[in-house]
Amino acid sequence: MKFGLFVYCTIGRRKELEMGMAGRKPELYQRMLDELVQLAGFAEERGYFSFGHPEHHLQIEGFEISNDPCLMAMWLAQHTKKIRIVTCGFVSTANNPLMTAEKIATLDHMLQGRFGVGLVRGYQARWVENYKVKAELNAVGPWNTRSAEDELNRAYFSEFVDIVVTALAKETFSYQGEFWQFPPQGFVNPHDHPVYYKYGQGVTEQMAVQEVGIAPKPFQQNIPLYGGFSQSLTTAKFWAKYKGRPIILSGNTEFLSLLWQEWEEEAKRWGHQVKPGDQACWGGLMICAETDAKAEALLEDMKWFWNTWAMPFGQGIPHLLVGSPDTINRQIEEITKTVPVDEAFLLLPQGIHTPEQLNESLDLFSRKVMPNFSDPV
Repeated sequence: MKFGLFVYCTIGRRKELEMGMAGRKPELYQRMLDELVQLAGFAEERGYFSFGHPEHHLQIEGFEISNDPCLMAMWLAQHTKKIRIVTCGFVSTANNPLMTAEKIATLDHMLQGRFGVGLVRGYQARWVENYKVKAELNAVGPWNTRSAEDELNRAYFSEFVDIVVTALAKETFSYQGEFWQFPPQGFVNPHDHPVYYKYGQGVTEQMAVQEVGIAPKPFQQNIPLYGGFSQSLTTAKFWAKYKGRPIILSGNTEFLSLLWQEWEEEAKRWGHQVKPGDQACWGGLMICAETDAKAEALLEDMKWFWNTWAMPFGQGIPHLLVGSPDTINRQIEEITKTVPVDEAFLLLPQGIHTPEQLNESLDLFSRKVMPNFSDPV
């Protein structure tokens, strides 16, 4: 099993967030950038496999000030050497899929293949409304589950993912969907440019643009593809078509067993060969300390973060990998007896905890838990 980390890019400690408008304080942002690269470097030294972050905008409060996913990926990559950077992920409602594929391929080269990417639907309405690429789209969450808005978003997301995956895989292509048409039907370039048809493809000598392609071609033959944090069988089955792995932060072994089974059956229907661990990634919120009592005490501020920030979006608290090494070892062992796990994501209280607290937790986990389930990276 490989262990990766995931952070929300939280700008400050609880007291600093409670003072308000933390995201607008340059000194806190500078400190966060420094702490992120220190954390990624420390994780790399301790043998962690990956370091993940989301995309969120307009974060004046500072709870998830992750902004441009490409810039954050490059910031982390330029300060590390081998840990995989996982951008999880590009929000479909706020991004052009063709441009997203181009950015993914470019990042894959700049990171020389130590890159993984997630694609997500978008649940924070405030910034989705301001950034969305199609007027008819809306953010989704418990407030509109199974509504017409939800179904439209899901249909759009399906098309978005299909275009991104197709653009990454093919030299050139055309796509005529409900939401996007690449290239636009009947488009003729307004001036002659012989380079297009002499040295490229997809454009006729009459300058009719019939197909488009992105450049560069990705560095990796298959960039690791992730679905953002999910508790949905529908979502899991969707990702199986593309052999993308949803990230499941749950300790419900009955649910995990069903989800792994449903993903595998769907993947095989699409002709994929499946090996153990392909089905999904697993994980939870991790705080490792010498005793369960110390870990629980450290959890308090993160509980405040979750109740204050995540709960209003309808997000239940994730599975808690909180306790002594013995406690966490037993939890992971129970999961791995139920489903095969190739990659686990450990959600960290980054920003809320000090670098010293985070390093202590990661160091203890790397020495007392990780060797029981994985070979060193």
